[in-house]
Amino acid sequence: MPDAEELISDALAAVRGTDVRLAERQLDRLMIGTGAADGAAAVDAALLRRLVRGVGRLVPRGWQPVDLARLATRRLGARSAGLVTDALAAHRRDLTGPVPPWWDDQLRDLGARVWWDADEGHLAAWSARAGWDRFTALRAAVDALALVDGLPPVAVLRPPPGVTGAVAARGGSGGGSRMLDRVRALLAKAESTTYPAEAEALTGKAQELIARHSIDQALLAGVAERADQPGGVRLGTDPPYAGAKALLVQEVAAANRCEAVWSDDLGFTTVLGWPADLEAVELLYTSLLVQATAAMLRGRGERRARGAGRRTRDYDESFLNAFALRIGERLRAATEDADRQAATEAGPERLLPVLATRAEAVRERLDTLFPGVTRARLTVRDADGWSSGTSAADRASLGGGPSPKRQVRGRR
Repeated sequence: MPDAEELISDALAAVRGTDVRLAERQLDRLMIGTGAADGAAAVDAALLRRLVRGVGRLVPRGWQPVDLARLATRRLGARSAGLVTDALAAHRRDLTGPVPPWWDDQLRDLGARVWWDADEGHLAAWSARAGWDRFTALRAAVDALALVDGLPPVAVLRPPPGVTGAVAARGGSGGGSRMLDRVRALLAKAESTTYPAEAEALTGKAQELIARHSIDQALLAGVAERADQPGGVRLGTDPPYAGAKALLVQEVAAANRCEAVWSDDLGFTTVLGWPADLEAVELLYTSLLVQATAAMLRGRGERRARGAGRRTRDYDESFLNAFALRIGERLRAATEDADRQAATEAGPERLLPVLATRAEAVRERLDTLFPGVTRARLTVRDADGWSSGTSAADRASLGGGPSPKRQVRGRR
């Protein structure tokens, strides 16, 4: 009888192929196991080992826990993605060297912990928690292994565990500042209000605070030393309307001195910038996506009330694209106002060189991490959706037809 590793390799090769019957037969062989008394336990332990090894290979290739969990949920479903989360927990358990705090923070946020008693009983315990039979659990485990083994390298945004300097590397700007608390409060109000004009005013005020905080951070840091590179974050841009979400990230990033690259196939956009700016982009994008979705739903209702037709994908996508572009204009205007005020107070000869140096460092980081970047066109197919999205983002401007085609920087 073959051993557990051979059985798993055969099942993995079959699942990757196109012969459905062969894949079913190989999964049946996994069900039978090695033929020994503890054959099922041996298969379960080997599956977890293979998953942990796969995660370990991805760590130095740029993948962070939140990235893996997000993609696993997208491609496998929330329940099966739990196997990848467990593999992350087991990988962390087996690490012997220093681990950067941000890595443990991500694992904690994902709820990744070793909850099972022994690796030999992991899959059986997991299938019992999921309410699945053993065959379904084995299929999920092989699918998770195929996903993990097949992922390509991505940009390394932070030194991962096992890399010299990983623990000392700076993460964010510190999420507990009073300014960021004020921004969160403003954005929470913007998300909850049913009055578009109030939401716009609250979001604009939040951007003013963010822009001023960014300037203060830049002035405190002075001209960055070459060893102090900009960092990066990845924000989910999953379907539906992934292109519109990527455009929203790009607009928010541009207003906050950051660069953005969309990886459509992997379901995220990478944002590069300085710590305070990256945190601002995360906060604003999360809030504005909520606001845009709520405004789109209201727009659908208004459209039905006018008898303009039923909901269409073109309408929704055009609405979200217009919302993103108009919001981007408003955010950039707020940032420019803050820049002018700060230059008046601090003196342009002090502020402008610092901002220029930091912007150049971000562009250099972009060129280093994404040398093969291309541009993807986002087109407008529904004039009504465009007009409604524009007015939702800025009620003072109710102008009409589609805007020229806009490009989003991305990799496919």
